[in-house]
Amino acid sequence: MPANPLYAYVEAFVSELRRAGIAQVVICPGSRSTPLALAFAEEQGIRVWMHIDERAAAFFALGMAKRLASPVALLCTSGTAAANFFPAIIEAKLTRVPLVVLTADRPHELRDCGAPQAIDQNRLYGVYVKWFVDVALPEATTPALRYIRTVANRAVALAKATPAGPVHLNLPFREPLTPEPQPQLLPPVTERDPLAWDGRNEQTPYVRVTTAQQGGLPATEVARLVGLLRLHRRGLIAAGPQSDPRLASALRRLAERCGYPLLADPLSQVRNAGQPAGPVISSYDAFLRSERFVAEAAPDLVLRFGAMPTSKPLLLYLQRYADRPLLVIDGSGGWEEPTQLACEMLHADPLTVCEQLADALAAGDEHAPGEKKASWLEWWQQVDRLTRQALCQTMGTFTELFEGRVFSELAELLPDGSTLYVGNSMPVRDLDTFFWSERRIRCLGNRGANGIDGLLSSALGVSAAHQVLADSGPVVLVIGDLAFLHDLNGLIAAHLHKLPLLVILINNDGGGIFSFLPQAAYPEHFEQLFGTPTGLDFAPAVGMYGGHFRRVASWEEFRTACREGLSYPGLQVIELPSERTRNVQLHRQLWRAVDQALYSVTSEGI
Repeated sequence: MPANPLYAYVEAFVSELRRAGIAQVVICPGSRSTPLALAFAEEQGIRVWMHIDERAAAFFALGMAKRLASPVALLCTSGTAAANFFPAIIEAKLTRVPLVVLTADRPHELRDCGAPQAIDQNRLYGVYVKWFVDVALPEATTPALRYIRTVANRAVALAKATPAGPVHLNLPFREPLTPEPQPQLLPPVTERDPLAWDGRNEQTPYVRVTTAQQGGLPATEVARLVGLLRLHRRGLIAAGPQSDPRLASALRRLAERCGYPLLADPLSQVRNAGQPAGPVISSYDAFLRSERFVAEAAPDLVLRFGAMPTSKPLLLYLQRYADRPLLVIDGSGGWEEPTQLACEMLHADPLTVCEQLADALAAGDEHAPGEKKASWLEWWQQVDRLTRQALCQTMGTFTELFEGRVFSELAELLPDGSTLYVGNSMPVRDLDTFFWSERRIRCLGNRGANGIDGLLSSALGVSAAHQVLADSGPVVLVIGDLAFLHDLNGLIAAHLHKLPLLVILINNDGGGIFSFLPQAAYPEHFEQLFGTPTGLDFAPAVGMYGGHFRRVASWEEFRTACREGLSYPGLQVIELPSERTRNVQLHRQLWRAVDQALYSVTSEGI
């Protein structure tokens, strides 16, 4: 039996698809779909056809099934990847073409809670599929294996049955997604006791929910929270992606009054607000990878505003200290809390809450921030400075072009009032780690469903909005080659509407983020299923849409091209070539340099 019982389940499913008559599968690269992708690649008798773009992949499968007069399987990862299948599924239903549509999904605990790359995929295609199943979570038990084999046979039979058409199986998977053994599901040793703080009793719910009626919190709630902030000296404020520019100054003021570090996601509009850093901590994605720092930096309390921040090290840090109170302030009335760590959800206007708390803290002179609170914040500020210095010094020793340095260069090149749009996967993560600027720069991205689709079009939409608003600030998009290819037709807007846009195209010939993930440990199928190199030359395509294309080979060329591109009246694409394996090595060299740089401040503790 496989080390990961998930694979007993998916391998039984895939082998049964083959027995039922599936001989062709069209696969789009993704992470959540890893178990099925690897199982298909291993299955003798099923041919794998890789396709980068889900919309095109679905029509590709449609054409194949139509000509073969036999069902074809179609696989994608979670999120908007599944939505991109929809046009072809509609066509398959109306023309009676058999398709077995397989969409990977988050497990149930990560649905409808703000988890990344998660949308409601249940009955996504409505009346346009003959059958839908939200498949049970994998188990390596006899009943579960009988169940999944039956589902496979039934799906293929229904797709073929008159009238033929598509069926949809939605398959949720928990991590780990690769074949290594699953961790033992032991009770967490730091599980939060809801009675252990704030004077609660046995009737207190695990998550306390407060809903404000008039935007802000009632006076009694403000007083209670102020008491908590004064009690918990080693607190943190985390600001996730959000679009209200007014919130930045309110969060800064609250952090200063509390003496708390303000960990600002680059899409929070807090980090690059045109002010000195103050309490804002920008390089936490790098230094939270340092075990020696994390071991010393246990927080007493965490306040979180906005959506869940992008940084995986921040998530792991919060999970390590799961016994510490986490309060989420969510103005949308939703549940933007995928960690299941929150002890309180406060449904209130974040701006008003910040102002209420800061005013109440300021009103009590006897409770003004003292030396102990200042030292906690000053320690984080020192670590932030040392981290930046280590990153810059180490990057300066690299002889080749490095993907992360794109953002430190742009921090120096972009003028005040610029808009920086950033692609998902690696670009948004490198933005988080390497972009620090005291200029006023609006950072935007598509972090709702975290897809790689539509990014060129979204950035061009911002450029069009600048025309409407008579905003002279330039718009710059940083995007990877697969995302660029995914929305290549979006460049027509630049041609039709004469829109200016500077595109920084990081071309590592494939899915660069997968080289950082566990999938990289399986080289026999890695390049085919995850690396997905295309070997494309984008210059002719950019020229077709009337754009100017330039490939750079040095940072001097990059800076020159950017300065020219920022004033160019149309579409300008600067391609920066990169090598995926080397990019991983350079990132890891930087993490080691940061860890070494923090030795002195972490060995002393606080």
